[in-house]
Amino acid sequence: MINEIKQLIITSLNLPDLKLSDIDENAPLFNEGLGLDSVDALELSLAIKKQYDIELNAKTMDLKSIFYSVKTLSDFIKEQKGK
Repeated sequence: MINEIKQLIITSLNLPDLKLSDIDENAPLFNEGLGLDSVDALELSLAIKKQYDIELNAKTMDLKSIFYSVKTLSDFIKEQKGK
């Protein structure tokens, strides 16, 4: 699942120069980590909805903690798919 999420980030955000091994699964996705921004978060949310049929809602979910890292995003998706 970790590599799936990394590939989803690379593909959905059009980052062809980035390799799976370039993304630390525990590093922050935003700011000092991978350096994503709010537009990237929106694109990634749409990709997650399309690929996993999981709706992300800023009003009812702590998106900051869900999108903290590849690991936290992977854990969230696994949990949602298990429901």
